[in-house]
Amino acid sequence: MNTTQAEGVGSEEQTALQKHVSFFDRNKDGIIYPCETFQGFRAIGTGVFMSFVGVAFVHVQSFKSRPGKFPSLLFPIEVKNIKLAKTRSDTGVYDKEGRFVASKFEEIFSKHAHAHPDALTFDELKDMIKEIKAPKDYEGWFISKVQWNLLYKVGKNKDGLLEKDTVRAVYDGSLFQLLEKQHNAHKKK
Repeated sequence: MNTTQAEGVGSEEQTALQKHVSFFDRNKDGIIYPCETFQGFRAIGTGVFMSFVGVAFVHVQSFKSRPGKFPSLLFPIEVKNIKLAKTRSDTGVYDKEGRFVASKFEEIFSKHAHAHPDALTFDELKDMIKEIKAPKDYEGWFISKVQWNLLYKVGKNKDGLLEKDTVRAVYDGSLFQLLEKQHNAHKKK
């Protein structure tokens, strides 16, 4: 077993949150650098400008995943410590350790999906974002808003609905892999 596997990178020992971000660890070494995040955004079909914006947005907070270490100008994110980058303004679907909480996931739809039981409209999504906003967590609220809006943009169906299966896939990281396959297939045409 190599050191990467011993640390849980690329292994079954990863939490759901680690699996979610591991798509962007393109070389699977447990550290995500801005160039890898850029490659990941491009792989799912995001334009060059939006990929640069995404990189800046994601990596500006890289220091949170590196407790006790001097901030690095390379802005690395350590996958094993990604739970430390969670904000208070989130759905609670990832617990403090980064594990998936099924009841919190179901709560998204039971509380907010009024028009369709297994999908969110854009307005329902906006209402959910407002509700999960933690007091005085301006940074967390902004991050949550940007992430959910991006998910809606890339994940909505032809009817403008964000389906439950799509949201589930983003939480376990499989949506990124699916989008990459679709983008590759589209490029081949």
